[in-house]
Amino acid sequence: MVSLLCCGPKMAACGLVLSAWGVVMLVRAPEGPGPERIYRLYEQVSYNCFIAAGLYALLGGFSLCQTRLNKRKEYMVR
Repeated sequence: MVSLLCCGPKMAACGLVLSAWGVVMLVRAPEGPGPERIYRLYEQVSYNCFIAAGLYALLGGFSLCQTRLNKRKEYMVR
């Protein structure tokens, strides 16, 4: 049987924490008034941040799955 477990519990927990923090920091809306040029730049940066936040969310899902697989492995009898 093929196992999907590819990282340990500490690495999975670290990935989960980092991805949660990345999503929180990148989804926040940029602040600050300014001319039209600055708004266009903020808009482009906001698209990039949402893409990065999506990647962090995928990493978080992967890390969550790894954490659950590691917990399941602890309860299995060899």
